[in-house]
Amino acid sequence: MKLSEYVNYDANGLAFLVRKGEVTPLELAQLSREAHDQVNPHINAVIQFYEDAESVAGADGGPFHGVPFLRKDTGAAEAGRLQENGSRLFKGYCPNKDSYFFRRAREAGLRTLGRTTAPELGTSGFTESILHGVTRNPWDLARSAGGSSGGAAAAVAAGIIPIAHGSDGGGSIRIPAAWCGLVGLKPSRGRVSGGPDKQDAGFGLGYTFVLCRTVRDMAAALDVFSGPHPGDPFIIVQPKRPYKEELSQPTGKLRVGVARTKWGDVEIEPEVLHAVNSTAALLEEMGHVVTEVGPPCEPTERKNLRMAILLGRFNLSASWLESGALAMGRAINADTLEPINLKLYEHCRKAEFPHRDVNEAFRRLRFQIGEAIDPYDILLTPTMPTVALPHSGVYSTTNPTLSAHEFMEANEALYQFLGVFNVTGHPSVTLPMEHGHRGLPIGVQVVGRFGDEANLVRVARDLEEARPWSRRRPNVLAGAA
Repeated sequence: MKLSEYVNYDANGLAFLVRKGEVTPLELAQLSREAHDQVNPHINAVIQFYEDAESVAGADGGPFHGVPFLRKDTGAAEAGRLQENGSRLFKGYCPNKDSYFFRRAREAGLRTLGRTTAPELGTSGFTESILHGVTRNPWDLARSAGGSSGGAAAAVAAGIIPIAHGSDGGGSIRIPAAWCGLVGLKPSRGRVSGGPDKQDAGFGLGYTFVLCRTVRDMAAALDVFSGPHPGDPFIIVQPKRPYKEELSQPTGKLRVGVARTKWGDVEIEPEVLHAVNSTAALLEEMGHVVTEVGPPCEPTERKNLRMAILLGRFNLSASWLESGALAMGRAINADTLEPINLKLYEHCRKAEFPHRDVNEAFRRLRFQIGEAIDPYDILLTPTMPTVALPHSGVYSTTNPTLSAHEFMEANEALYQFLGVFNVTGHPSVTLPMEHGHRGLPIGVQVVGRFGDEANLVRVARDLEEARPWSRRRPNVLAGAA
């Protein structure tokens, strides 16, 4: 197989070729390394392509038998592999036990060949760090790949691998998937276990899953990674059948809510709004009932609630940082933390912020969002109000000129359609429905009812079939002439 052929297959397609004997896991690992060597100097998406990548094990015969995979530098852990959280504070840290996620990855046949970039501690939606540098968008190197799973998104978009691990604590799968032209699902709370160490990370805001290029890869990944484990805080309702079987099931007639107005301070760009309207019209043509939905709560209150939740989360992170610093034998200062994260840490250590206030903010936001979207089977929103933005600025944790409050306000405004569903727990997927006049991908978010990923799979399949996106490829692509 040539590299120019390899990049045209999704994970299901490569696994099928392995099962047929047309290609081996070793050959796929070698092709992934070749792709990495060709494009990573341009995009800086992969921190480490393992020296022993060609000998990495995975179960034979699994649904992703032999498929190359990459791990994000934060979140789910691999025993014996570096996990530095994009931070000098954790430089050299190596966990001694596997997450359930990576146990399941190996059992499914995935070969984890390296780790991808993330902003320090996953704090930003822009993947830039002092430790590992700036990750660039394969569609336009002058623009951000998003974050915090920006390295994963850039690596998949540029063809290094067809599927990659990501995590989402406020949009961190959906932001980079939208900006890099990928499929990015944040599952329902409890669908994928964070165990054994992160079952309820950050007030339950953190979710683990993958970024990929096709809906069938998303469905297959749900089958692989879904399911409870001992120690999970609760067990979500389990699916009626495998998610891959949903690809052949009828969708039925749905009630679709469409958000056409902003939910935060950043305006929706006209071409992004056009993509939402165009997708809504497409769903209407399919026979669904489409209704416009206004902002679910008053903007100032929503902003105040989200800021309260962010402060509560950073307050938790401050304790985690102190434990990490002690374990690493390092001090928390300007030599170990980036400017914004250091300011957030210092702010949280000085401020009194009772957990009851955080819990009340959670309750009110869950209620208001839940009430607003309950009449609909799915909700359609912009994933991001803008196409991919230029690097740095007010969204980077490396920016020394910002206060902690300015950074939080800027991020809350830009990610206005995302973090609310981390709070409510609803599943939400971004799909690359259109490209703008500058050739940049535009993601449209589809939000489902809690626990109903099956319906999202069917709707996403319908949209992919109506507007195939796999033929659109970025400027930086492995194997391209």
